[in-house]
Amino acid sequence: MCGSRERDAPGRYDEDVSFVNPVVKYLLFVFNFLFWLIATAMMAIGVYARVAKHAETALACLAVDPAMMLLVVGVVMFVVTFCGCVGSLRENICLLQFFCITLTVIFLLQLAAGVLGFIFSDKARDKVTQMVNNAIEHYRDDIDLQNLIDFGQKEFGCCGAVTYTDWSNNMYFNCTNNNPSRERCSVPFSCCIITKDKVEVLNTMCGQGMQMVKYMEAGNVIHTNGCIDKVVDWIYTNLFLLGGIALGLAIPQLVGILLSQILISQIKDQIELQNYNLKHRADPWR
Repeated sequence: MCGSRERDAPGRYDEDVSFVNPVVKYLLFVFNFLFWLIATAMMAIGVYARVAKHAETALACLAVDPAMMLLVVGVVMFVVTFCGCVGSLRENICLLQFFCITLTVIFLLQLAAGVLGFIFSDKARDKVTQMVNNAIEHYRDDIDLQNLIDFGQKEFGCCGAVTYTDWSNNMYFNCTNNNPSRERCSVPFSCCIITKDKVEVLNTMCGQGMQMVKYMEAGNVIHTNGCIDKVVDWIYTNLFLLGGIALGLAIPQLVGILLSQILISQIKDQIELQNYNLKHRADPWR
């Protein structure tokens, strides 16, 4: 049966009997309304970033434009949570079923992506390495991309994708003899090892010519290990934290699925009762 309880049964004969629990109904509404507000904010940020961002060629190296990804996720969340809000308030089985099925599909896709990423970790590693090298290639093309790479190298204490010589993929840092750039054979400042000692003047040119220096000597000035290995080590070190984050993302979805299924079952029971009363409204023994 598809439709709201009000439209399916205009007449109510047992007003004191209701299978629909108002706690479940309004809890599901509040749950969806909160995520609907989050989805609206994500859409607004995505649209603003998409309109304001002009260096799309540079961002193409990230495989997915972050602004477009944020916009798509926001639109999907907006539609799903809107159906959940209206479906719970109107007790509409169609909208609630759409909400429940869509949420279940999204949860299963996330689970499948995690399992496939674990099984095919080597291929995923190669893909991420390629993506990081592409980002290095476009390092100077976009200030946001540059800040993102610098932040990652400073945070993880790394340089390049696999090793610091990966910066030769960038036309400015390329180490070929015919490169006229003043940054030839260098690495960005974010690769440098910054000591905690207080200094009056910070040497921002510490990465100058480091690609021509031997590995052991370069290690005294810059981080020589690539960011891929550093990130993998960080993941293995923080498995419990990542598991907690994954569980935190999964719990709201499971709660939404459970509440919608309970409410759908209650609405169906209520409709059956009203249809029974409708058929026996002329029964004198009622």
